[in-house]
Amino acid sequence: MWLLNTLFTHADQPKPRFAFQGTVNWMRGLAILVDGQFHHHQLQHFYQATQRRQPNAQADALAYECLTMAMHNVSALDSMETIENPYPIVRSAIVAWYYATYYAAKAMLAASSGTDPQTHALAGKVWQNEIVTRGLARSPFDLSITGIAPNNVSTVMTALRGGNTDDLNTEPTDEDMAKGAVYSYLKGTAEYEQWRLEEIVKNSREYQQGGFTNFRSNAAKALRDDKLNPAHVNYLVQAFRYRGKANYRDAIYLSYGQDNTERLRQFVSDLSAVAGAFSLMAAHYAAKRVIRNDWADFSEDLKENSKFPLPFDLGQI
Repeated sequence: MWLLNTLFTHADQPKPRFAFQGTVNWMRGLAILVDGQFHHHQLQHFYQATQRRQPNAQADALAYECLTMAMHNVSALDSMETIENPYPIVRSAIVAWYYATYYAAKAMLAASSGTDPQTHALAGKVWQNEIVTRGLARSPFDLSITGIAPNNVSTVMTALRGGNTDDLNTEPTDEDMAKGAVYSYLKGTAEYEQWRLEEIVKNSREYQQGGFTNFRSNAAKALRDDKLNPAHVNYLVQAFRYRGKANYRDAIYLSYGQDNTERLRQFVSDLSAVAGAFSLMAAHYAAKRVIRNDWADFSEDLKENSKFPLPFDLGQI
């Protein structure tokens, strides 16, 4: 394989087999975990104690706009499921999945406090504070680690796994394997964030003036942990990393080499299922927060005027 050999000769490339497994198996695990868990009646029960906030028409308008964007992307994924050859559209499917996730999360933030974060990183931070820590995200979208110093990540992962040893190297076929895959991606993202923040510390004036070359000394470790302890990893942080890996970091594993057509068909279907579950969750939360009578108007208006098939019935919320 000339292209593969050339890339390995001239660049630091991940091995396509492991990159492919990590990508499709995380989504397969999520799809297994959301299957049958995100029906209207389940989400109505989950948010039954959620209180309506004080009227805020501007924030409501933002929530409606973001929900529409999320549903449009879910509808795109639903349409992609019917395409016989998934290879031409698989990266576009990941992008649609990501923006369904991103806009659904922004709809929740608009419904929560009216905030409108303008960067992906800030959206992840605010979503952690306003949604995750308040128990407003349904499993598995609630998984997070706050404080990503190595010792804390290890402690959290040991507690989460509870003896589960499954990881991303094997395609999940049941709930335990799905949890193992999801835990593995959470840990991997935490370790990536550790590395990213450590590089920032290494370039800092304090680190360089201290003459440090690693984080073995207590003083260097303290500099590092001051950066790592406030940091967090959650579903949005994972989603942002995932989109980046698929579109920038891993150049060829979704478009070259071994024929994985059948697995990619399943992958596109999984992207659709997971994005749909997350967006439906966001819609149920938003409906509990916006001005009560306006939700019915929003539902009827989209039913009448949207130019794409709605992925779920807003009127049942």
